Amino acid sequence: MENIKAKIDKNARIGVLCGGMSSEKDVSLRSGKNCFEALKRLGYNNAELVVVDENISETLKEKKIEYAYIALHGKYGEDGCIQGLLEILKIPYTGCGVMASSICMNKEYTKRILSTCPEIPLVKSAFVQKGDNLQEKVYGLKYPLITKPVCEGSSFGMTKVNKPEELEKAYEEAIKFNSDVLIEEFIDGFFVTVGVLENEGKTFATEILEIRPKTEWYDFEAKYTQGMSEFILPANLDEKTTNMIKNVAVQAHLTAGCSGVSRVDFMIMDNKPYFLEINTSPGMTDVSDLPAQAKAMGIDYDNLVLLILNSAGLNK
Repeated sequence: MENIKAKIDKNARIGVLCGGMSSEKDVSLRSGKNCFEALKRLGYNNAELVVVDENISETLKEKKIEYAYIALHGKYGEDGCIQGLLEILKIPYTGCGVMASSICMNKEYTKRILSTCPEIPLVKSAFVQKGDNLQEKVYGLKYPLITKPVCEGSSFGMTKVNKPEELEKAYEEAIKFNSDVLIEEFIDGFFVTVGVLENEGKTFATEILEIRPKTEWYDFEAKYTQGMSEFILPANLDEKTTNMIKNVAVQAHLTAGCSGVSRVDFMIMDNKPYFLEINTSPGMTDVSDLPAQAKAMGIDYDNLVLLILNSAGLNK
């Protein structure tokens, strides 16, 4: 792909927001550092790395930030909270808006929104809230299962449950992160992920990345430890399945109201993609998926950052 045209003045004061107050703080710091360095290489000399804490509103005012590049992950960073604050401060920001960020951070509500599209295959699941009877909720689901906090990223709190007697312990692990828990049937297939980007008003999917973890499944260690996963890019899929996944990813992005950038995850079984989740602020570290996916279609790291920067203010 040809170089991306810059839409924001090179003298603008851009704050790269990273860190934050979630369990994904360390990953966010790595993402933010990389994005900041890319902006500097692109000629945005007034770009500044801004580590987010409880005083972020005052910090943004003091630094006279004109645009926010969001490199935050997890709670307060990609769930609509920082987006709402930036709306109040009238600071244009990158990526998804308040509503899409909030919806997609909640895996259950994402699935409810996407269930309006019959062509998006969803994994059979149960939504468990405090006070629910756990065994009644999972009645009809086939083991093994995956338990996961409804609003958490990077596989925190996730457990594979092979038999009923393991369920309670797995549930207890999930509620350490959120009181609401999603329990899904385990898809015995392989994991793929695809980025969704926008350029000049056009929404498109990146190349599909197939990931084969060296752990039992794609957990935190496999995601963020060099050498713990095998990456196959483009994924080893036939043309029909490839096109289907890309189309479903774009449709999921649009149906959920996303804008600018997202990354959509699937499990593939018998050449059928099963939707897992939408990430509205994908990782931008050295081992993150989105930069690799973009590179495979001719968008290098700096141009990817520029593409995302161009989305600032388009997420109303």
